[in-house]
Amino acid sequence: MNTGAEDKRDTTWAMLCHLTALCAYVFPLGNIIAPLIIWLVKRDEFPFVDEQGRESLNFQISMTIYALIAGLLYVILIGFVLLPIVIITDIVLIIIASVKTSRGEHFRYPFTIRFLT
Repeated sequence: MNTGAEDKRDTTWAMLCHLTALCAYVFPLGNIIAPLIIWLVKRDEFPFVDEQGRESLNFQISMTIYALIAGLLYVILIGFVLLPIVIITDIVLIIIASVKTSRGEHFRYPFTIRFLT
């Protein structure tokens, strides 16, 4: 059911905005840099990519902030519980967003601070 995308290229680029956030597990801040590059290059060409790119970036910036806070809370031992929860939540929601977006469905992440509107 293609409800938010023009064609297969649209959904593919939108999906990549979400999926490339996994680059964080390869290089620092890859979760923000990789989707940002795709969003900046393709947002004018595809409205669906513009929407989903902003969604992905907002979520990844939020998750980076949450991970930093959890890292700081290692000092009082709460971070040992919080950081794995943040990481697992990030990975699971990226996968869900990628699958839904590949189908042309609009996806909004929970727990997101909306920096880019």
